[in-house]
Amino acid sequence: MADPLPISLVAHTVFCSRRAWLEAAGETTPSFAIEHGVAAHGAVDARRDDRRAARRSVEVIHAQLGLVGRCDVVADDGDGLRIVEYKSSPLRRRAEVTAAQRIQLTLQAMCLEDMGHRVTGGAVYFTNHHKEVSVAIDDAAREEARSYVDLTRVVVEAACAPDPLRDDPRCRLCSHAGVCLPEERRETRITHAIKVTEPDGETLHVTTPGARASLSAGRVVVQRSEDKLASVPIELVAALVVHGNVDVSSALMRELLWRGIPVTWCSGRGTVVGYARSTRSPNGAARVAQRNPPADVALALAREFISTKIANQATQMRRSAREPLQDKVDHLRRLSRQAAHAATPLQVLGFEGEAAAVYFDRMASMLAVPTRDTFARRWPGREGRGALDPLNVSLNFAYGLLLGVCVRALVICGLDPHAGVLHSAGRNKPAMALDLMEEFRVPLADAVVIGAINNGEFTSHMLTSVLGGTRLRDDGRRALVGAFERRLDQSIRHPVFGYPATWRRTVEIQARMVLGTLDGSQDRYVGVRLK
Repeated sequence: MADPLPISLVAHTVFCSRRAWLEAAGETTPSFAIEHGVAAHGAVDARRDDRRAARRSVEVIHAQLGLVGRCDVVADDGDGLRIVEYKSSPLRRRAEVTAAQRIQLTLQAMCLEDMGHRVTGGAVYFTNHHKEVSVAIDDAAREEARSYVDLTRVVVEAACAPDPLRDDPRCRLCSHAGVCLPEERRETRITHAIKVTEPDGETLHVTTPGARASLSAGRVVVQRSEDKLASVPIELVAALVVHGNVDVSSALMRELLWRGIPVTWCSGRGTVVGYARSTRSPNGAARVAQRNPPADVALALAREFISTKIANQATQMRRSAREPLQDKVDHLRRLSRQAAHAATPLQVLGFEGEAAAVYFDRMASMLAVPTRDTFARRWPGREGRGALDPLNVSLNFAYGLLLGVCVRALVICGLDPHAGVLHSAGRNKPAMALDLMEEFRVPLADAVVIGAINNGEFTSHMLTSVLGGTRLRDDGRRALVGAFERRLDQSIRHPVFGYPATWRRTVEIQARMVLGTLDGSQDRYVGVRLK
């Protein structure tokens, strides 16, 4: 068996072939039902070989069908073996055996028979109902199970996922709805209450120079010398961002990667210098195809990224300018429409450059009058790396935070943050992450910095001058990180799909839309435009 099928994957096919494909591609999602099921299996997952009457957690194979699996309990009733599968059904009121559970039991029986044993029957024990339901295993069931094995091989070996279900009640209770996005693939407003999963936990930022983050008794502990700065249960950490001169213990790194939690390293100025990710990454085939996408797909993505960015710049200027700038806003709206129909990526970049000149030329007008002199006095226009003035230094730090969020969203989807369609991956730039963050620069970076300055949360006293340049103090970094994280947790109504989602979740939704465009499962990409 060069590439055996897990029996559980066949069971997923019975429920939904698209879910089986996602599982085979490495897409796993936590949910209440899954965690409840894991807990319910605690009594049988530990191998027990000391009693002949009932064996627990028994590995089984079927060489001819190419199957592998595990039986929860195999009991010897004197005439043969009887299989009992433990299931939890916290979302169902009655203990009813599903088609997937019936096929799973049948395949387990066929494996035991192929291994030379006689199987007399099977049952499902529902842990929350404390009830055992018998399942008949006959020739008709075996034939049906074989057909699902064949179907599963066709599904998982396909280049892209099957089409999502439409108006199907199974989607409402499916743990994979948050990554499958069955309704969103149609790019219309959602009419059914499919719960879009929000990321569990929070992003932990370690900003204090000389601090060390380590693992102790299931908690992430941050210390500097003898001072304990923070202690957080690791279950509440969704991502770790390290700023500047901060150490991370190898035990913490190992645990984070084992849990699939990404780690991002930034300089003290916010520049992303690296990231770590688990090798158990989903959608490997899409990641390979991402490096050489069709020219029309790449151009369509580039158009939408930049057209959306310019449209958001116009909206931000309209909302925040402290002086009449309607002519500038209209100019940006025209550039957004032109970028949406550009003939080449070079033209797209040309419209982006022209829009940036209009937008950043009037950025000082978005600052409140009491703070305008402090931050606008040295404003030379937009400057990236090497900027010396307070406003550019603050924007660059916020852009670094945003880039880390986009890297994490792409990694979760299994995409390569370095293989972009607009930005160059030269000098080891995370090109796709830079592509994705274009539409979010205004709402998640520019608006955060401008808002923090205008409301007095971030002040000039949180900056220091060094040889004519400007640096953020520790309290300045903390202030901008706090404002940024609160913005990510702010709930909005998704402008395309119409349901509420936090900005953090919205970034991941858009990353999955990029994935769908690259793997051919949806027709086009639609950016998030402010109104």
